[in-house]
Amino acid sequence: MTSELFGRTAAGEPVTRHALTRGTMRVEIITYGAAITAVEVPARDGTRANVVLALGSVEAYETLSPHFGAVAGRYANRIAGGTFTIDGHRYTLPINAAPNTLHGGPNGFGKRNWRVVAEEPTRLALARRSPDGEEGFPGNLDVEVIYSLPDEGLLRLDYRAWSDRPTILNLTNHSYFNLAGEGAGDVFDHEVEIAADAFTPTDGTQVPTGEIRPVEGTPFDFRTPTPLGARIRTGDPQIVIAKGYDHNFVLRGPVDTLRPAARCTHPASGRRLDVATTQPGLQLYTGNNLDGTLVGPSGQTYRSGDGVCFETQGFPDAPNKPGFPSAILRPGQRFVSSTTYRFSVA
Repeated sequence: MTSELFGRTAAGEPVTRHALTRGTMRVEIITYGAAITAVEVPARDGTRANVVLALGSVEAYETLSPHFGAVAGRYANRIAGGTFTIDGHRYTLPINAAPNTLHGGPNGFGKRNWRVVAEEPTRLALARRSPDGEEGFPGNLDVEVIYSLPDEGLLRLDYRAWSDRPTILNLTNHSYFNLAGEGAGDVFDHEVEIAADAFTPTDGTQVPTGEIRPVEGTPFDFRTPTPLGARIRTGDPQIVIAKGYDHNFVLRGPVDTLRPAARCTHPASGRRLDVATTQPGLQLYTGNNLDGTLVGPSGQTYRSGDGVCFETQGFPDAPNKPGFPSAILRPGQRFVSSTTYRFSVA
């Protein structure tokens, strides 16, 4: 492992960057947002490239970043109307994606500087305490995310959390992948397969309606490898609402068991990404809101469709949807989840 000063926040806090290396794979993580800023892997011909979108300074991550590589929380994705109820008590959160709360609010986990609690050659553990009332959420929450490279080509993320009051929790990593290389253009030629027979359609504000809808016969059928661009411009109302894909898929298999979630292949380079998770859901997001105003380390601008996110998660708005898997964390319970990203050459 190597570490260095990446910069300082507007408040003067130092942000450090840490690099994990194993074989031909190199991963860089900064303490701000616990964000992944680089994943360097080889192509079929051996050419190495960073395959995640990133920014070049702490200031950019503080003021401009659409959660590039960050840990989203305390509740990733959307909460309808910024309200939820636990045990008869109603909580109100700040609205930052009107009329809803997104990724824990305007100052969620992706906008916080985490502390390093363990450093090893192929392992980095970051942690923070989210105090009672932060962004409106109840309970003092202690949370830890561990990045590790257990094998060559394998990046593993393990999450742990505890609370002293009943609260809600949904954690994910918000990396935008482009297997052609950061700044290489759109990902519409990437072939994607998702281990899901159903998805959760949304209303006009992108909050799930509560319906579990089969993917068969819809643009959301990724049960076999399909180019991302094959149906992304269809007039399906769900595609129109999100301006592309930005939807939760209901993953097959038992929750809390590490199982396949998605596969993404870039035919030209041969780079392949396999995602596995213990979580019940996977948000497929095609960077629809990237508008060409952000510039990556490559010096190229990022536009809509220039990255794809595979956000392993609990279901969006689960606290307000009794039919969804519960997102409540109570005192004495321990939140545990794992996600792996395996990179290989097809």
